[in-house]
Amino acid sequence: MEKNKIIMRKKGVVTNDKMDKTVVVSVASFKTHSKYKKKYKSTKNYKAHDPENKYKVGDVVEIVPCRPISKDKRYKVV
Repeated sequence: MEKNKIIMRKKGVVTNDKMDKTVVVSVASFKTHSKYKKKYKSTKNYKAHDPENKYKVGDVVEIVPCRPISKDKRYKVV
């Protein structure tokens, strides 16, 4: 029997679409400072596979992890 996989989906905004079949997605998250316990926003950029080149800058997309497609691409747009 195969166990159910938990897929970590991330939601972010497309910030760059100039590459062929690739978009850069900026994902924002809130973290808590260990000493001062203040919450702050942290953003991280992910390169995601977009085979049809249909997403443009400003679109809100959801990405999921997949097999490595290139050196930097480990996500695909859902």
